[in-house]
Amino acid sequence: MATGHYHDGSIKVRMYSFSQTDGSRAFWKEKLSSALDLRKKLGLYPNPDCNMFRLVHGEGDGFPGLIVDVYGSCAVLQAHSVGMLRELNKISTALQELFGHKLETIFDKSIESLPEIVTPENQQKYLLGSAPSAIVKEHGVSFRVNWEEGQKTGFFLDQRENRKLLGSYSRGKKVLNAFSYSGGFSMYALTGGAELVHSVDSSKKAAAWARENAKLNSGEDRHEFFEEDVFDYLKKTEQDYDLVILDPPAFAKHLKAADKAMIGYRNLNTEGLRKISAGGILFTFSCSQVIDKILFRKIIFQAAVQAKRNVRVLHQLSQGPDHPVSIYHPEGEYLKGLVLYVD
Repeated sequence: MATGHYHDGSIKVRMYSFSQTDGSRAFWKEKLSSALDLRKKLGLYPNPDCNMFRLVHGEGDGFPGLIVDVYGSCAVLQAHSVGMLRELNKISTALQELFGHKLETIFDKSIESLPEIVTPENQQKYLLGSAPSAIVKEHGVSFRVNWEEGQKTGFFLDQRENRKLLGSYSRGKKVLNAFSYSGGFSMYALTGGAELVHSVDSSKKAAAWARENAKLNSGEDRHEFFEEDVFDYLKKTEQDYDLVILDPPAFAKHLKAADKAMIGYRNLNTEGLRKISAGGILFTFSCSQVIDKILFRKIIFQAAVQAKRNVRVLHQLSQGPDHPVSIYHPEGEYLKGLVLYVD
């Protein structure tokens, strides 16, 4: 009936073909070629002004348990199942055949997604090349991406189109980017003409990367990084902002944590709404899969009531089109966001 990988988890078999197949290198190359064709149609490859994109988005591209992100001449692979981990050498070879000399580095970051299987002792980090980072572009905005030390595969590519939208609202604004990481939204605000941009994150590495990115985009004189807890910053700062971005990590990765996550999102958005000037805009997100769109809107409703602010929805957001969602796997639509006008 089908072919898949057995995995000792909540999903026992992850189907990668609904017919019998030997899972050869040629099979994976054909699937990768199909994924790349979609990115070409999206205008993402080849594109010197936007040379970072997701090539493989798990079930959305027929690769359950696998992520492949491209940063210029590097491809970062991350397996989320043992079966897909064992396919990485074939997939790496297929990638090299597909991209040719344009691909100089292939980095395996499965140690973060399968820590119980992959250890520093048995991990083969570099399947090709050895570069740990690169300067790449997204809609003409420059970023230093470090796939060795960065979160996920090095950057959060799913927010690309949402960052572009943020840039269009930024001219002349005072901007707060909470949970900023390396400053993705911050750089779009700077290049969009923001008056000042404050990035807040507790990570020292994120602080260094964000400051470098601000220099790359000639915005260091309007950018300041606050290396501290976001909740603490929101409670103590006296600065009011015209534009606030709340893009926290997943507060709930499992259904059991949903109740605590709801409280966390409500309290975060309440504090964020209190820091926005009248006529300001809030970009707020949740990447927790167990918090669906309807529930997220109810949480934001509660936050608006607590903050005593009148709020109107301008945009409803999700992940970029290089993170496609299979109609048969709706769980792949994990990112949800709202752009709100705050009276």
